[in-house]
Amino acid sequence: MKHEPYSSRRSTLFKQIGDGVAVIPTAPERVRNRDSHHPYRFDSYFWYLTGFPEPEAVVVLVGGNTPRSILFCREKNEEREVWDGFRYGQEAARDAFGFDETYAFSEFEQKLPELIANRQTLWHALGHDAAWDTKIVAALNSVRAQSRAGQRAPGEMRDLREPIDRMRLIKDAHETGIMRHAAAIASAGHARAMRACRPGMAEYELEAELGYEFRKRGADGHAYSPIVAGGHNACVLHYIENDKLLAEHALVLIDAGCEVQGYASDITRTFPVCGRFSGAARDAYEIVLAAQSAAIAAIQPGAPFIAYHDAALRVLVQGMVDLCLLAGSIDGIIESETYKPFYMHRTGHWLGLDVHDAGEYKSGEDWVTLSPGMALTVEPGLYIRPGAKVPEHLHGIGIRIEDDVFVSATGCEVYTSAPKTIAEIEEVMRRD
Repeated sequence: MKHEPYSSRRSTLFKQIGDGVAVIPTAPERVRNRDSHHPYRFDSYFWYLTGFPEPEAVVVLVGGNTPRSILFCREKNEEREVWDGFRYGQEAARDAFGFDETYAFSEFEQKLPELIANRQTLWHALGHDAAWDTKIVAALNSVRAQSRAGQRAPGEMRDLREPIDRMRLIKDAHETGIMRHAAAIASAGHARAMRACRPGMAEYELEAELGYEFRKRGADGHAYSPIVAGGHNACVLHYIENDKLLAEHALVLIDAGCEVQGYASDITRTFPVCGRFSGAARDAYEIVLAAQSAAIAAIQPGAPFIAYHDAALRVLVQGMVDLCLLAGSIDGIIESETYKPFYMHRTGHWLGLDVHDAGEYKSGEDWVTLSPGMALTVEPGLYIRPGAKVPEHLHGIGIRIEDDVFVSATGCEVYTSAPKTIAEIEEVMRRD
């Protein structure tokens, strides 16, 4: 059934909220300018529990001995459907998405007080959206106003994101299937950009190649603003202007992923504009590639999240010494953090419905332990800005290599496949 993975997640969440009530709204439509809207994108928490794609919707989960999932959504409206497209309406939404009850979105504020009355706990993503916080407070005050009639407002407010974040850390079979598909599309997009690259092209031309391949293969679009950074631009971590020309002897760094049914892929590749690695660029690339290999080898169930960053860092620091960027022992450089001008970020993050997906990285003072089903990125880098103590032949080299990885029962699986070794990249870019 279409709704099965979502109704199953709701069943799991019911066990977390006990006798409480949870309120999860989707994202609103956003105006781009005047009467033009940004493409609609649902709220990730709402989507995780419903799979319902329309704006102006909220799901209420009423716990207890007879739990109920209740969707409030837009009504059928033939006139608006002529202009804006299909709407499910209450009856179709209930049947298609497995809800126990459905009501018009306009009824939500009237019905919420009776749904939360005489419940101990109200679960909501406090502080996430001021407008929804206001609706929640109004409902609480409405119940409190009926106290002499025997109505009691929830005495406890809890952040709903905490239990859902724990759930989202472990991907189920439905999620992993979608994420593999997104990874395959993104990998094809990166390979296409490599094949298309020529000296003198603009960065945005490679961005266009990526976007074309993503949409051609059925992705919803980019999962985030793509980075196409030639030469020195690759030393700017979040460079998104993508408007400079690509020099023949420069490297170009592309950080781009696509979104499929809400799930993100996230890949970075760095390659020579001319199609052949040489000199310092080759040496630096091999260092970053070795660091990524060390990090991937360190991803094991039971290992702390930080372990793979530490593994990559040691290889990168040794490489910095070999390139004469730094001097000293590996341990001394790591302890003093003198490597940070050349490597200033962690080696990865959780991946899923959000590019930087939900889930804590630490529990108290301890790093989260890796478990099968977790999805994360592995993305070491080396960024060499011009400086007084930087050898001139290394100036402006920026390299990052990123793949998407599932933690497995015995280790991990890299499920992105864009060309990555020097031999693979040069073969794809070869112009016979």
